[in-house]
Amino acid sequence: MAGDDGGRPSVFPTLLYADAKAAVQQLTEAFGFTEVSVYEGEDGSIVHAELAQGNGAVMLGSKGTGSAYDQAMKDAGPCGVYIVVDDVDAHHQRAKEHGAEILMPPTDQDYGSRDYMARDAEGNVWSFGTYAPEIRT
Repeated sequence: MAGDDGGRPSVFPTLLYADAKAAVQQLTEAFGFTEVSVYEGEDGSIVHAELAQGNGAVMLGSKGTGSAYDQAMKDAGPCGVYIVVDDVDAHHQRAKEHGAEILMPPTDQDYGSRDYMARDAEGNVWSFGTYAPEIRT
């Protein structure tokens, strides 16, 4: 996923949460993301946050801010995001220990991946696995 600019990802899943602070906490504690930046509005809502996992990242914020993105996403449902991890079983154990809803335990797939699925507190489905396709442009 690296671009021509020193390895920065060029695709960022972007999610909105009713309780973005709780989402940041769950994603960092249960799913092992690293908080890169969090910008709060005067009312305490999260205007923009970036969380990293490996060489990728997600962006998120609070629903109800009135921004153009908030308006465009107001009727959107949950989404699914796939994240590559080295040790699926350890990652799964961490998620379980932090109370994540596990939808599928670690499973060996026919195409060579080992992965599991979990749902976050607001319904987004997160898949974590070893499958890492090479992107050629």
